[in-house]
Amino acid sequence: MSLKTLLFLSCYSLISICYSQTNGVHTFGEPLSQEFTMTGYALDPEATGVVLYERGNYTVDAADGYIRLFKEVHRKIKVFDAKNFDYATFEIPYYRENEVQENIKDFKAITHNGKSKVYVGDNAVFDTKEGKYWSVKTFTFANVQDGSILEYTYRIETPYFFNLGGWAFMNDLPTLYSELHTEIPGNYRYNRVLYGDRKLDVNHAEIKLDCFHLRGFKLAADCESATYAMKNVPAFKEEKFMLSKNNYIPSMKFELRDIVHIDESRTTYSKTWKDVDNEFQYDKDLGRQLKYTSFFKEQLPTSITSISNELERAKAVYYFIQGQMVWNNETRILQDIRVKEAFEKKAGNSSEINLGLINALEAAGLDAKIMLIASRDKALPTKQYPVLTDFNYGIVFLKINNEKYLLDATDKYTPFGVLPFRNLNMEGRVLDFKKGSYWEPIVPIAKNMHYVNMQLSADGSGLFSGKVNEVSTGYITVDKRNEYNDFRKDEIIKRKQSRNESLNITNLTMENEKDLEQPYKESYDVSLHEQPVGDKLFLYPFLMQTYFSENPFTAEKRLYPIDFGFPILNNYLVSIDMKDQYEIVKVPANKILKLPENDGDLSVVYDVSGGKVNIRLSVKLNSPSFAPEAYKSLQEFFAELIKIQSNEPIELKRI
Repeated sequence: MSLKTLLFLSCYSLISICYSQTNGVHTFGEPLSQEFTMTGYALDPEATGVVLYERGNYTVDAADGYIRLFKEVHRKIKVFDAKNFDYATFEIPYYRENEVQENIKDFKAITHNGKSKVYVGDNAVFDTKEGKYWSVKTFTFANVQDGSILEYTYRIETPYFFNLGGWAFMNDLPTLYSELHTEIPGNYRYNRVLYGDRKLDVNHAEIKLDCFHLRGFKLAADCESATYAMKNVPAFKEEKFMLSKNNYIPSMKFELRDIVHIDESRTTYSKTWKDVDNEFQYDKDLGRQLKYTSFFKEQLPTSITSISNELERAKAVYYFIQGQMVWNNETRILQDIRVKEAFEKKAGNSSEINLGLINALEAAGLDAKIMLIASRDKALPTKQYPVLTDFNYGIVFLKINNEKYLLDATDKYTPFGVLPFRNLNMEGRVLDFKKGSYWEPIVPIAKNMHYVNMQLSADGSGLFSGKVNEVSTGYITVDKRNEYNDFRKDEIIKRKQSRNESLNITNLTMENEKDLEQPYKESYDVSLHEQPVGDKLFLYPFLMQTYFSENPFTAEKRLYPIDFGFPILNNYLVSIDMKDQYEIVKVPANKILKLPENDGDLSVVYDVSGGKVNIRLSVKLNSPSFAPEAYKSLQEFFAELIKIQSNEPIELKRI
């Protein structure tokens, strides 16, 4: 199943379907009588509120002698349970560039409690900058009670026609009716994409004659008048192990294709990838930042450049850049990239570090290119045409002897060829300025293992003690190093013991904390006193920390695809020697469970030999992603895993 359903609408297409709005005329400040009397929502009885009505009206008109884009928004929300209602604060983002910003006008917000109206005053609206190009106005409704209706409206006036933006039809609350209306003169042409798998209830477009008049011109322009709406849209609910919600929320997005000006000249905004490649090749923030190979030749030690093996040389360059530069937690791809200055300061944004890595790899005689991606918290880029704002991150694409490697030197604990988890988002676009750019899948490395070997022995006092060895590889090592490398040993022990209060851990040692090419190893002693029940003792063998300690899939159904990010292998070996202190009365049954399509398997084997029990638990997830249809199988898989780990003891009897 595709993550996105794409629907393209031509500017002058006419799609006729039955069109009806919600009952009543929605006038700001005058909620409908049925909205006041509404006390719940039958389709979602647990909802603390509901979006009664929301409408965006996007038009083009003249203001102060200039042609402007106007975006008007009107929204009403009903509150059912004020105590648990978390949606009384709203944000209005607006764009600014070169001291010219979008203007927010006619802002009004009211809390309706019956006939009482409480307005949001100007002193309750806060303005903050969010990066170089965006600001946000934030406001919170006052006096929110059970039965309140929260209503607000505003209008954005903007000269930035490329920032028509879009409209999301789904909210964190259920939505009764959501509509976007556009009325755009024919000389402004936009590509449109409908994201998500939900169909529009209203999809109507027509030509409106003589709709746009400009002072001083006799002829009026025709417009495309379009209305898109959805009814009874369920609330968006976050699910565990999923990609960005923006892949699934039904929304209409626009990208400016071109403008035909009054003098009949044309400005083209939507480009082909060939156009983008040519533009980026000479861009001061991208292409020109790849011209520092001579500088990096001087920076690289000869001990690196003299390595004959290309792969080993590439690794040495990667670890050199990773060690020299600190990421400032900022992401850039289209502006504010200065590679040389960042290297000299030993700190920079994501592109400054990774473009520096490309320069250094090229300086070492290796073939490296930049690969544009959207991180996991962003929607997947559309593949139908270039939308550069779909991308927010640049990584490194390296090819050695026909083997492909994806690199990102911003994270201090990612080994060569292992991307930070935030980058594992399906695919990206490799910019090849000689042969042309192309799509490349983001394939996580396959060997991501957590292996545990625990040896326990009993004694006469009821104490079980022994040794635990843990080994982690791949992405799991990144998690381990990020979790433990900044803590003292006693703090790490406390963190481990907090997962099992009856466990006592001592003599902890770690290996390869900083050697990223090697597996991360932990070794420690464990002991615990088990309390008998009568003359029997129930011993739960999986005392150590397991990779999955709870079932992440407890909801009755799943709406969105499951994405773990990478394949996972867990192997747990437990050996318990009773030392003639206990009789082994009963062990749990051996089990094996397979996921469909060979996507994974779960097995546990109990082997009783003399006074010893040897247990092997194996968990494999061969695929990092699953369609929603696989949810029931995964739910059963994890329910069985947690049952084995937490609810199936070995029954012993004191000798």
